[in-house]
Amino acid sequence: MVQQITKGIKISVKTSYKGTNYRNNELYYVFSYFIRIENKSSKTVKLTDRFWKIFDSLNQIDIVTGEGVVGQTPTLKPNDNYNYSSGCLLKSNLGAMKGYYTMIDLDTFEQFKVIVPTFQLTTQLLSN
Repeated sequence: MVQQITKGIKISVKTSYKGTNYRNNELYYVFSYFIRIENKSSKTVKLTDRFWKIFDSLNQIDIVTGEGVVGQTPTLKPNDNYNYSSGCLLKSNLGAMKGYYTMIDLDTFEQFKVIVPTFQLTTQLLSN
């Protein structure tokens, strides 16, 4: 599991390899990731957008952006947390993801970025 805190918002990421799948006659490696967002600040914040850079050792870098996460734009009061799972397909058995969430402080309406630390996507077990 990787973790990082930005402006009092703690991001924890755990990944899992789910096997292979064929799409349009091409083999893909399927990965899932579980993310926990914890508000350790004294502010109430709302996640508005996401930005991902997906690295695949056999493919170009993919950029994914959009509103919220898994169709949600969660609001987190102090000490709240929000969990979600998602996934991605890679052409190789080795890759990584990193990115950030855009959040807004609901008291001041200040927008800020919360870093999602780089996490590995691999079919091999990694020791921590």
